[in-house]
Amino acid sequence: MSHASPAPAALDFQLRGDFIELDKLLKACALADSGGAARHLITEGRVRVDGQVELRKTAKIRAGQHVELDGQAVRVLAAD
Repeated sequence: MSHASPAPAALDFQLRGDFIELDKLLKACALADSGGAARHLITEGRVRVDGQVELRKTAKIRAGQHVELDGQAVRVLAAD
């Protein structure tokens, strides 16, 4: 019987509008120290959106999407 590694614990991020750009989301969730650091992580191919590597620094992330960086997951929730 094989054991799958546990899913990473997800942070919840509440949108304030319709979307947030990927680099801004990483910074807002403290997964990157700065916008420049966030853009570097994205360029390196270390960020996944809904399971796929995302290389667009300003990809529009909307409610219901999942972002992962180095085992840390972010669940994006709709604005109130």
